[in-house]
Formats: sequence, C-alpha cells, structure tokens
Amino acid sequence: MALRLIESEQRHAERILSAIAGDQSAQSWLVESYTAPIFRYCYRMLRNTEDAQELTQEVLLRALRNIERFDPNRSFKTWVFSIARNACIDFHRKKRPTVSDAVVPLEDKGPLPSEITLQKERAQRLEQALDTLAPLYREVIILYHFEHLKYQEIAETLDVPLGTVMNRIFRARRKLREAYGEQP
Repeated sequence: MALRLIESEQRHAERILSAIAGDQSAQSWLVESYTAPIFRYCYRMLRNTEDAQELTQEVLLRALRNIERFDPNRSFKTWVFSIARNACIDFHRKKRPTVSDAVVPLEDKGPLPSEITLQKERAQRLEQALDTLAPLYREVIILYHFEHLKYQEIAETLDVPLGTVMNRIFRARRKLREAYGEQP
C-alpha cells in the first residue's frame, strides 16, 4: 500500500514537472485532476454554482499561466488552493454574492424517498450552518473536511502558522455545532 502511494506521489510530481516544462498533456491532466476539488471549494465559499464554475476556470487558467512560478519542492495542491482562496477573496471584494437556496444534489443509489428527504434536509441544514460561519472559519472547515487537506497543507495554503489552523478548526467546529443545533 505504501509503495503504491509513493509511486503515485512520484508520478504526480513527474506530471507537474512535465506541465512546468510545457507538456500539453500534463497540463490537461492537471486541469482534469484539479477541476472538481477547486470547484467544490469555490462553490462552498461563494454559494453560487455559476460563480464557482467561472472562478474554477479562472483559477486553473491562472495556475497554468503562472506554473513556472510554482516551486516543485512544495505541494502543488496547496499552491493551487492558495490561488483559489485568493480568487474567492477577490471575488468577494468585487461582488457580494447572493446565497443560493439550492442544495447540491445527493447521489441517488436507491434509498427510500423519506431517506432522500432526510438527507437533503440535513445537507441543507449543514450548508446553512456553514453560511453562518465567518469566512476564516468556513474556509478551514471546507479545506479540512471537504477537500481533505492536512493541517500543514492548510497552513501553507492560508499562509498562517500551524497553531492558527488548529485553533481555527477547533473554533469553527464549535461554532458549526452551535449553528447546526440551533436550526429547527
């Protein structure tokens, strides 16, 4: 298992180096690999599908245009999420987005209609609770729980000390529990 992970990480690093060197297929692979995670992050930060799609494209274009600035000794994942974070901040400065009432559709694998309704209600309550969090708390929850970044990767992405990340996640979870519990 560990050997596969090392080989996978090594192959990932090789593709990134190829993309930096101008290999079009490696650059396409990067776009394919990072579109979904960047979209999820942007959607959860902006709460609007169209804006998230537009920003995802912008983030990936910025990453490809500036790929020669990437330091191969660092994590590409944290670098691209840093670009996404900055793009979301810029977006919020330019335009105050409206909160969408739509819930991200859940994958249907044949549950009962009552189970689907309950899942949608829980997802909506969670999304509403996330909306009550300040952006600095919402982003650490999204990066850790939804995008599965490690504490150190989040610290690098946000350019803050590791202790700050740990503190924000602790406080964000507490605030999220409070907000989730307060709703009917």
